[in-house]
Parts: sequence; C-alpha cells; structure tokens
Amino acid sequence: MKYDVLIVGAGPGGIFAAYELMNNDPEKKIAVFEAGHPLEKRKCPIDGKKVKSCIHCKTCAIMKGFGGAGAFSDGKYNITNQFGGTLYQHIGKDTATELMEYVDKLNLMHGGEGTRLYSTTNSEIRKLCLQNGLHLLDASVRHLGTDINYVVLQNLYEKMKDHVDFYFDASVDKVEKTEDGYAVFVGDERYEGTYCIISAGRSGSKWMETVCTELKIPTLSNRVDIGVRVELPAEVFSRLTDELYESKIVYRTEKFEDMVRTFCMNPRGVVVNENTNGIITVNGHSYEDPAKHTNNTNFALLVSKHFSEPFHDSNGYGESIARLSNMLGGGVMVQRFGDLIRGRRSTKTRIEESFVTPTLSATPGDLSLVMPKRILDGIIEMIYALDKIAPGTADDDTLLYGVEVKFYNMEVEIDENLETCHKGLFVIGDCSGVTHSLSHASASGIYVARYLEQEYFNR
Repeated sequence: MKYDVLIVGAGPGGIFAAYELMNNDPEKKIAVFEAGHPLEKRKCPIDGKKVKSCIHCKTCAIMKGFGGAGAFSDGKYNITNQFGGTLYQHIGKDTATELMEYVDKLNLMHGGEGTRLYSTTNSEIRKLCLQNGLHLLDASVRHLGTDINYVVLQNLYEKMKDHVDFYFDASVDKVEKTEDGYAVFVGDERYEGTYCIISAGRSGSKWMETVCTELKIPTLSNRVDIGVRVELPAEVFSRLTDELYESKIVYRTEKFEDMVRTFCMNPRGVVVNENTNGIITVNGHSYEDPAKHTNNTNFALLVSKHFSEPFHDSNGYGESIARLSNMLGGGVMVQRFGDLIRGRRSTKTRIEESFVTPTLSATPGDLSLVMPKRILDGIIEMIYALDKIAPGTADDDTLLYGVEVKFYNMEVEIDENLETCHKGLFVIGDCSGVTHSLSHASASGIYVARYLEQEYFNR
C-alpha cells in the first residue's frame, strides 16, 4: 500500500502529527513506524526488587515505544519559549505558544482533565532568586504525572488506531527519496508514501546522523548537557514546588562564568535509570496520584557544553563521561554531598546512615573520579546558591546521582516549515535538534500536519 504520509517514530512529535492529520481527514492514509513496543507492552525489567541494574534489552522499553522517551517521564508540559528548544526561531513565538496551548487542550480532552496548570509568575519567588544571583525562567507548567500521562497516551492511541496504521517493533533501516515521494525500509519490507515526517527522538540520534549523510541533508553540531540528579527531602524545596511545581532556575558561576540550570524537577518523585544507546544514565519521575508520592524531591543540575572547531561530536563527549560512570559504578553512581566536598567516596554504610533514603538503588562512589572538574565545580557552586533560597539544599546528606546526560541530536538544517532540503521530507521533535521537551516536540508535529494540509493536500 502507498500512504499519503509516512511517519518515523511514535514519540510526541509523531503522535501529534498523526493525530492532527487524522483529525483533519480521517480517510487520509497514514503509517507510523516505531522501533519500540506498543504502550501496553512497554515493561522495564528493572523493578528495584528482582532486577537491580539494566540488562540491556534488545529494545529499551523506557526509551522506545509508543509515547517515546516521554511516556514514562513525569508528564510535564512546559508552555514557554524560554526553554525546551528553539522551535520559535523557525515558526515564530506566537505560533509556537498557540500550538503548545493547543497540545495542552488535547491532553486535557484525552484524560488529563483535573490536572493543575502551574505558573512561574510568582513575584516573591522571582525576587528571592534575583537577590541571590539566580534567575527564574517564565513558563506555564501542566503536570500530568507519569500515571496520567500514560492514560492520555492510551486514549490518544485508542482514538487513532482505526484510522492510522501503526507498525511496532518496526525499526526503519533506511529512508529513500523516490520519484513521487519517499520510501522507508523495515527489514525486507518497503513502504511508500508521498510525504515523510521523521520524528525519531533522542534515542534515534545516531540513526538520524546516518539518514542525513545518505540524503545529503546539512547538519550542525549541537550541545550536550552534563550533570547530576539531586535528591533531597521534599520539604526543602516545598516553597517552590507547591507554587511552581517546575522551577527552571539558571545560575552563572563565579569561577568560570558557566551556566548551570535546574531541569526536570520531580516533587515527591523517584530517581530512575535511563538507557540511551546502551549507556546507563539517571533521570527522575513523579506521579499525580498521592498514593505514589515519596518523601523526596529530585531534580537535575546540568551544565551545557558547546564545542567549536575542530571537534563536532558533542554527544560522544557526553557518552564518554557516562561510560566512565558505568565502568566505575556498574551503572549509576550515588554520592552524599558532604562526602563530595570532603573529597571522599560514599560508602554503603554512609548512604544507609544518611537522613535521605535513596529512591534508586545505585552504587555508592566518588563523582569526582567521573565528572570533569569544571562541570563539577559549577554544580557545587549552584548547590550553595540554591541553598540560599531553599535552605537545606547543601546539607551533607543531599544525594547526587551521576551522571545525568541529555543527548541532543545534531541540528538538522530545516526551514521555517521544518522541511529539509528535500521537499516533502520533514524532521520534527527532538531528533531535529530543535526541540528538547514534550511540549515543543508535540507542537512541531501539529505544525507540520497543518502545513501539509494547507500547502500540499489542499492544492
């Protein structure tokens, strides 16, 4: 069968592109190819009891499958142009905001009703940050929670499954330009379409590099974010999280003038493993259901590193640091802040005697043997700065998990319509290197679907 639109990847970008195309015309022939499993089959064997560390499944159920890597995130949709990507540079700030708000409405329509929309416009907290050299970024934050986010994805799939052909466990090996469109190859199977949307997510970064090379699509090296995940008693950050939920705070270090920022804050959440191309890093989740709340809050502290000539492999740099952590700790390492600043490794006994109970079983170790000094110095500075607005952050028992790495695709050269140099071939979501969040990735899918409808299908 020949399709009107081929979509590679069933993450947020691919899902919302398919949804909008279907919504505009239910008879349109749409195929979505996903390397991972259907949502109900996405089960990670790491449950904290029977399996303690990653066993390197053939297909990672956390990173791949319907919903993408965001399916088991804490379901935060940040409506803002101040962070989460640079989509607005292509389509304009007003359009980007309108599309993120539209995505928010769709989430509410499909199971997210009753969840809270937070705002970071609290002037007192902003003032407190500024008085201490910290900068609070603006955003409206919809928190679905990992549990409600799962329900929303289930409902979206139920609505689309009879109108869209989903191919799961279908890793696309190649994308080929044809005389009248595009073809994708899954093993020995060939599927043709008039238009093609690639939304392969962060886990498809290496594959995307190959596609760009084969189709001669220009790319630029992107950044990599390297840091740790902080876990501390929920009460320490309650003033911020109760009012803002997600507080994106940026700090410029005195020593190197590097930018350090908070990322992915999870009030009363859990710290989790994440597998990216066989490398084990750390992340965080939180739930809307109070019964699943913990006594801890976790968030990442990240330092962005950009590289210039002659080095281009920013992801490779991040991978090398993560692999070192995996080599020393057999996966994720954990260290008490007090041990770090005293120059000693954490031990199992010190962790057990800590007043903060870890929510992830990780190997006690010494992050100074893994993290570059400049990055670690910046993180320590940031912790002391945060301690001024949230006293207790710099407590000896605050836990630091490492490493957390956010791998970004090299930035694919796309125009104002997210179209490549090949007409009818679009690159959206995190695999474009343009979006870095659920809201921006989802909005990019809606944008391309509307553009196709207006500029191609209505001709």
